[in-house]
Amino acid sequence: MSGLRLAFLIAAASPVGALPAFAAAQSSYVYCDNGLRCFKAPCPSNSALDLATGNIIKGVSIDASGLPQADKAITDQSDVLYNGKIVVRGSIQHRTQTITGKDYSLSWLVATRIVRTAKDSERRHCSSP
Repeated sequence: MSGLRLAFLIAAASPVGALPAFAAAQSSYVYCDNGLRCFKAPCPSNSALDLATGNIIKGVSIDASGLPQADKAITDQSDVLYNGKIVVRGSIQHRTQTITGKDYSLSWLVATRIVRTAKDSERRHCSSP
């Protein structure tokens, strides 16, 4: 019986042990319009500050389709994403897209949830206040 109990505990703990690996693939970002304007695609008009590293990823687009409904309602009703007013959890993915006959590897911030309101110091790379 104790062997069965041990097997159950190991099985129950396994998914919990897998969570840190998944969490490591995600980070927190402040996404916004950076004020740069483009004359041809791909556009560098938006950027994301990776709060874990301090790196600014320029020319990134956002995919907010994976946000929970409550978070989608927040982003749909205002311009909080483009003004850098919120911190989102997600990951940077590179997707190939054909623009005017050329293939480009573009960066996408795939947002999974809203974490909190961004601090002013985290919004310095944004063009709007």
